[in-house]
Amino acid sequence: MKDTKTLSRGQPAADEDPPDVAIAQEVVDFAVDAAQRAGQVTLQWYQQRSLAVSAKSDGSPVTEADYAAERLLRSEISAVYPDDTIWGEEEGVWAGRTGRTWVIDPIDGTKAFVQGVPLYATLLAMVDGRGPAVGVIALPALDECVWAGRGRGAYWNGVSCRVSDHAGLEGSYVCTSGLTYWPEPALERVRAAGARVRTWGDAYGYALVATGRAEAMVDPECFDWDVAPMSVIMAEAGGRFSDVTGSNDWRSGSAVGTNELIHEDLLACFSQTPSD
Repeated sequence: MKDTKTLSRGQPAADEDPPDVAIAQEVVDFAVDAAQRAGQVTLQWYQQRSLAVSAKSDGSPVTEADYAAERLLRSEISAVYPDDTIWGEEEGVWAGRTGRTWVIDPIDGTKAFVQGVPLYATLLAMVDGRGPAVGVIALPALDECVWAGRGRGAYWNGVSCRVSDHAGLEGSYVCTSGLTYWPEPALERVRAAGARVRTWGDAYGYALVATGRAEAMVDPECFDWDVAPMSVIMAEAGGRFSDVTGSNDWRSGSAVGTNELIHEDLLACFSQTPSD
């Protein structure tokens, strides 16, 4: 993996950036560095038979690696941006006062991680008054990292990346985390349109879209921390992000990231009623 730029440890930015001002590069550099190092921490437990797995209240798995990665990120963020809010999947919210929030998913795809499958990710986003401003998808087992900052472009292992130019659902690769989450009529319409549906899911699917290796990633159901980095990554890579209704609200409970060219056609598969 190519080295990221040297971190400049600056002070917290203002509560809300003017619309025409890009996010400070030092904030992007910090996020990329921190997420990659947290991802490296998870490798201590990856494919280890001694890995201890427990169940959360919703039945989903959680491991020592989840907690270790989140605690590292919390420590790094609080040291550099002590007045920012931190919201992590495993340890909740620490309320700050700047109007900026760091959203952490220490292991997105914990089931894959537990099974020794390399498609899990460490996710980090920074959200300000205009929405997600920085997003990082660190894929430690694959030695890949995809990131973006508002107004700063999108990058894959340090090289500028962009979505594909494939138009139309026919022949497009549509990724998802699992087919059981889909409304059956929507899935049937996507398949009937000739799309190639693949379960290259969780954050890995969005990384594929941002780097032009797939045309869409769909999460009919998701948590906020699963998709906090994705809207800025999709936008900076030339794509589009919304929920399944077309709303740009990243906290709505569903998500669609595409190369933009197939976005409306894909949303139409969800919006049609069974009688259409």
